[in-house]
Amino acid sequence: MSFRTDRFGGAELVPFPGRTPSAAASESRLPVLIVLHQESSTPGRVGNALRALGHRLDIRRPRFGDPLPDTLDRHAGAVVFGGPMSANDPDDYIRREIDWIEIPLREQRPFLGICLGAQMLAMQLGARVAPHAQARTQIGYYPIRPTAAGHALCPDWPAQVYHWHREGFQLPAGAELLAEGDDFPIQAFRTGNAFGVQFHPDVTYAMMHCWTTRGYDGLSAPGARERHHHFADRAVHDAAERAWLDHFIDGWLARRPVLAQAAE
Repeated sequence: MSFRTDRFGGAELVPFPGRTPSAAASESRLPVLIVLHQESSTPGRVGNALRALGHRLDIRRPRFGDPLPDTLDRHAGAVVFGGPMSANDPDDYIRREIDWIEIPLREQRPFLGICLGAQMLAMQLGARVAPHAQARTQIGYYPIRPTAAGHALCPDWPAQVYHWHREGFQLPAGAELLAEGDDFPIQAFRTGNAFGVQFHPDVTYAMMHCWTTRGYDGLSAPGARERHHHFADRAVHDAAERAWLDHFIDGWLARRPVLAQAAE
């Protein structure tokens, strides 16, 4: 099933709305759907930010047989995380996840795709996902440049963010570019209440140790940063990335479907 962005193409970009205590208390009764792709995966810092706002986490792993809901009426939002697989893989669970993203898009629910999740969102919206033309990767910290739309939506973007990917994607038709980079130009985008980020604001210090140990072979790929740079750069850039994430998650969950806003 293919879903296009035409109905959102003319939407005006406005800053994330501020929360009121009553809205936060009401939403705390709804869990956030978390989609993970490995047995040992965790929602990391994103999960910590959601719990701090009072949300329970409904963790599903479709790769291992967990079903995805037919509606997000009983969830405050959904996050699809990364993984070592590709959005182009022919596995049934990959196809099912990409098709499922039509539901939060149609219902205009808060949706966030991180790395692989962003690539799945882009593919659902009709964009191409592919490796870099010169086989370059982004593994480590790299600069990011928010656009004017990105600044308007969420201020104080970090100068560099953490990546671990070999593929990138086109900007879907009608989507709003929020941040760009060098080797992989599309770093963050939005359509309606759905957002995709190519980078990994979810990675904790423990996760970085795990990834740079288990994924050590990837550190020799073209463009990848050596392991010691990951930790040295984290000491410089992590505080800004963490502050940005907390602000982003709070505003992202406060978004509402257009029809629900009109009814209020």
